[in-house]
Amino acid sequence: MIPALLFMLGIGAVCGIVLSLSSKVFYVYEDPRISQVENNLAGANCGGCGYAGCSAAADAIVSGKEMPSLCVINSKEGTQAVAKIMGINAGSAESPMSYNMCEGGLRADNKYHYMGISSCKAMSLVFGGKRVCGVGCIGLGDCVKACQFNAVHLGSNGYPVVDDDQCVGCGACQKACPKEIIEVKTLSEKLMKFNQVNDPLAPCAQTCPAEINIPRYINQLREGKYKEAVQTIRMRNPLPLACGRVCPHPCEDQCRRGVEDEPVSINQLKRFVADYEMNTGSRIPITCAPDTGKKIAVIGGGPAGLSCAFFLRRIGHQVNIFEAMPKLGGMLRYGIPEYRLPKKVLEWDIQGILDLGIKAFTHLNFGVDFGLGSLMASGYEAVFLGVGAWEDYSLGIDGEDLNGCFTGINFLQRISSGEKIKLGRTAAVVGGGNTAVDCARTLLRLGLDKVYIVYRRTRKEMPANEVEIVASEEEGIHFVFLAAPTRVVGDADKKCTQLEYLQMQLGEPDASGRRRPEPIEGSETLLDVDMVISAIGQSPDASFKKHDPHARMTQLELTRWNTIDNDPAILQSSIPYIFTGGDAATGPALVVDAIGSGRRAARSIDCFLKGEPVEPVKDSLQEKRIEESIFTSVDGVKQIQRAKMPELHVNQRLNSMVEVDLVLPKDSAHKEAERCLNCCRICYNPDSDFPISK
Repeated sequence: MIPALLFMLGIGAVCGIVLSLSSKVFYVYEDPRISQVENNLAGANCGGCGYAGCSAAADAIVSGKEMPSLCVINSKEGTQAVAKIMGINAGSAESPMSYNMCEGGLRADNKYHYMGISSCKAMSLVFGGKRVCGVGCIGLGDCVKACQFNAVHLGSNGYPVVDDDQCVGCGACQKACPKEIIEVKTLSEKLMKFNQVNDPLAPCAQTCPAEINIPRYINQLREGKYKEAVQTIRMRNPLPLACGRVCPHPCEDQCRRGVEDEPVSINQLKRFVADYEMNTGSRIPITCAPDTGKKIAVIGGGPAGLSCAFFLRRIGHQVNIFEAMPKLGGMLRYGIPEYRLPKKVLEWDIQGILDLGIKAFTHLNFGVDFGLGSLMASGYEAVFLGVGAWEDYSLGIDGEDLNGCFTGINFLQRISSGEKIKLGRTAAVVGGGNTAVDCARTLLRLGLDKVYIVYRRTRKEMPANEVEIVASEEEGIHFVFLAAPTRVVGDADKKCTQLEYLQMQLGEPDASGRRRPEPIEGSETLLDVDMVISAIGQSPDASFKKHDPHARMTQLELTRWNTIDNDPAILQSSIPYIFTGGDAATGPALVVDAIGSGRRAARSIDCFLKGEPVEPVKDSLQEKRIEESIFTSVDGVKQIQRAKMPELHVNQRLNSMVEVDLVLPKDSAHKEAERCLNCCRICYNPDSDFPISK
């Protein structure tokens, strides 16, 4: 009995040793995070992610092959839990969504006729597909067949339409599309999408400095989808109310309808839907990506700074704005008069930006009240410098320091701030730009008897918006053209009494393409005025550089125009973590230019914060045009009268600062929207009673 027990114990001991040795030889380690991740996936084993099941998907996430957002049907909370397990910021766990860029569809002419091919991919391999448009949708629905969630269908116009409620962002449609016109992107990726040379874009959208999808929001307006139209605009422009009032709409210069007829009144339609939201008193929700934990300082609360802050916040970063003036808005608030942009309207735009969770600190002058060192010590990882261009150029003539002489932006700023300025009865405003016109029209509203605009070229060369020039003519502004001021004459009390100017004649064109004004010898002329305002341009105030004691600030390079030196494609300065935009980067330019640069800088800052190379957008369309989209003739266009902007009669507007330009009535807005040809790259809807031949 005892020998048998000992024998059995011996066998057990040998087996234990063998098993122990085997476990060490054949041991396979499994990362405990795999099971943790799998427990936070949907558990459906649906295969929509491209893996055999949730266990395989979890293994791919832990190995770094896939992102925490891999599971296409997971909840936001589940995705964020996976991100936390992986030690990744929740901001990288945004849910992707599919969207289509091409809206040509059945409108596109066919170049070839294919027999028996029912696949986009197969057709694209043979001469690129049947469509004349080389980048557009072929329309055979490979994307629809690839989607397992019934989220994509071919619309009645022959291009794919995505159902956001059904889309899980699996990417199957994108993989199936040979033309790359249907894409899967997160919110951040959509917000940071910039125009590229192969995009299916209408000429107007190519020309817009903010890169708004103009045909899309006009089409949404036409369908009565005002909220959707506002959302389309805000994907690129956070200040639609202000822009709808002051933008000189360069997009309309490239409107395809304008080739045969008057351009569509694009800006008025933008204002219509923006005013619709404001007048309802209810804000359309603005979606932001999850917080990334990154912190950025925006210096300057003008259009560039507000735009940069808006897009940085929407892609998940924490943003604080520092402004030297009492209120945000920059030149929109202090440089544009109330009759053009009412302060309550601007406030609505600005408050909508701040409501995203952006903090603003006013009365703080960069370089004086705080500096680069204090920002770095406070944990800011990047800085956007959007300090504007507030320094007026002087005329450089004798007498411009006499009582009654002012500079343009300084004058408008003081009036806007409510300061009481001693005014005369007659004034001369020197300059031909928007600031000069704003000063002149403001002086009339302040009660002056006579106001002159003195300009050294002719009306044709005036850089001011045409609509502003026409309005000033209607209001009784007197124009003195081909006149170059030579001195301001004063009396014994050093008060301005006259402006002397030299008469000019136009010579050969200069670098700007305008004919150069040349003086006529002995043509000095005196103009009786008791006020002179110089409005001939501005430059940025870069005094912060010399006031800031931080040693690194000495490395910030400026141009000879006092702008912050930068690469215009990425807007990064000579200090890697400082970016710029707006007038501080370019000198005085359009508000919409500043807005576009704010978004472009936000993209670069985002790359910098992620540790990615700060590089230009690949194949960027910035300041370029797609040649094949620019037509010299447009068939099927009928002459349809353009909507006339309603405005207050001259008799009603000169005694106050009440807004002059009014919003289009609903019926007029819809009629104007019908004038839009809903262009894509080369496709459009003609006014003809017959469809475009296929």
